[in-house]
Amino acid sequence: MDIDSKIDLVCRAPIAEVVTRDELKSLFETNEHPKHYIGFEISGKVHLGSGLLTSLLLKDFISAGIKPTIFLADYHAWINGKLGGDLEKIQSVARGYFKSAFLSLGLTEDKVNYVLASEAYGADYWRDVLRISKDTTMQRMLRCTTIMGRTQKEAMDCASVLYPAMQVADIFMLDVDIAHAGMDQRKVHMLAREAAEKHKRKKAVALHHSLLMGLQGPQKMGFEENAADDLAISSKMSKSKPDSCIFIHDSEAEIARKVKSAYCPEKAAESNPVLEMCEVFLMRNGAPLKITRPAKFGGDTEFAAYAELRDAYVAGRLHPMDLKNATASALAEMLAPSRKYFEAHKELLGQV
Repeated sequence: MDIDSKIDLVCRAPIAEVVTRDELKSLFETNEHPKHYIGFEISGKVHLGSGLLTSLLLKDFISAGIKPTIFLADYHAWINGKLGGDLEKIQSVARGYFKSAFLSLGLTEDKVNYVLASEAYGADYWRDVLRISKDTTMQRMLRCTTIMGRTQKEAMDCASVLYPAMQVADIFMLDVDIAHAGMDQRKVHMLAREAAEKHKRKKAVALHHSLLMGLQGPQKMGFEENAADDLAISSKMSKSKPDSCIFIHDSEAEIARKVKSAYCPEKAAESNPVLEMCEVFLMRNGAPLKITRPAKFGGDTEFAAYAELRDAYVAGRLHPMDLKNATASALAEMLAPSRKYFEAHKELLGQV
């Protein structure tokens, strides 16, 4: 695969931003197998926005020659009060259920490196945390704490203020060429790039994917001053609202129930989570979407491309319920490997 083809593959949707594309090109010109990382707090069940989206992107990256790392951020989850703030439970879930969720999606250990944060940290890491903290104003650090899923106005303990510095130090410790996350992590990646320049460390290319909207539709909760950013972050799929998300191991009946009740305004494509799932997952690699419906409502049909599906929906030629039924069926089929994996390993689900 030539370099331009690699760049096109790595940067295709739902990747929303590359900082910068020129740096990514230079990276591929000098390094056949760049090192990548994406980090996850250990915070419960894995859903489409965290699990399936990551697996699709990382498979593209692997095809382009990139060596991915999934960073199991147990200390970060502990600081952020996940799983009741029980560090031992967080670490147990990280090694068991959470890692297995990605394995069930095809991200096997021969393709992806899994690192548990607390097992990787040493004296050099904590020195970097202090150095980054010393060089960053309190105001800048507080602005970055929105990466934790908190507004700046929410109360937090002192450890939370160190959280962004730890994430920057993670990037340095792992010596990565590409730092990857959702758009909600952009601020800390920009902090990492600035710190890298200041301290003559490797400056990672930042890849940001768009955030998958939750089934509840658009929300505004005040995470960001910018209205567009607030909408994207506030509306994203979240495990804290189980009916707003589809977990990768949900039953077919549960998927159908959740999709049936999803926000899906008639003739509207913007901020429509059902159409978004079709675009991001079901039709991303050229797969058609089959619609099954009674003859009196137009009969069965098939859409070969997402643009064709969207245009038919906006024109009113496709009813929301027909779209939902097709989406639920196709999602259930796509998630079958994860569902079967966890049916065979019920003890892992029992951890969460």
